[in-house]
Amino acid sequence: MAAQVPHSDRRLVAARRALVARGVHLVPAAVTTSLLGVANETWERFRAHWDELGPDTYAAEQGTCRLRRYGRFAWSAATDRVRLLPRADFVQPENSNPLYIGVSRTLEPLTESFAADPVLRAALRLLGQVATALDDPAEWIAKVHPFRVIASEDANGLPTPEGRHRDGVTLVSSLLIGRHNAAGGESAVFDPDGRRLLTITLDEPGTLLLGDDRRTLHSVSAIRPVDRSHPAYRDVLVVTFAPG
Repeated sequence: MAAQVPHSDRRLVAARRALVARGVHLVPAAVTTSLLGVANETWERFRAHWDELGPDTYAAEQGTCRLRRYGRFAWSAATDRVRLLPRADFVQPENSNPLYIGVSRTLEPLTESFAADPVLRAALRLLGQVATALDDPAEWIAKVHPFRVIASEDANGLPTPEGRHRDGVTLVSSLLIGRHNAAGGESAVFDPDGRRLLTITLDEPGTLLLGDDRRTLHSVSAIRPVDRSHPAYRDVLVVTFAPG
């Protein structure tokens, strides 16, 4: 069972301050899993949800093999309550993803077991507490995207086929769930003038990359198989927060 994240935890306070100061912050896996109260066996159970994702036909149009699902939640700092919202298409606003601005994408919803998973709920509360360092609306809307990017001998996997972009939200986060037989997948974060703020390859499950999406842009390089005779994959949970 995932634990409630204390608002006063010094590691959370440090992450909030660093994000405000730089616009980007990396939380090591040991810190993230400790804040979430997740043991190894719990993490493995949570990771199994990534074996139940559906094809992303929109990414396939760009030549990328990617699996995903999508769901929306509401969270309030006043109540710390996480509430699943009705299914809806995914639409990104102007000045965000150049491939899909204004495009209504119909995606497979989160499974019931994933939406109710205590680890996901704890992650949403943790990220909500981070988001309040950036803004203070009465309610936040969290958009949840579990992704699996697959690479083969014949095709590299592109986590961000759109290239450098922003998501049109307040907080953007990427939590590494797992990697298999994968090289590459370097995450890069830039300021609006193109200056590189951070470059990191998320390689340890539980590593969490946080970004103030209003002040930064981000991208992830292609993955490729280490052993070309077998496929590679990279599993991440991308969650964004924006005022409701």
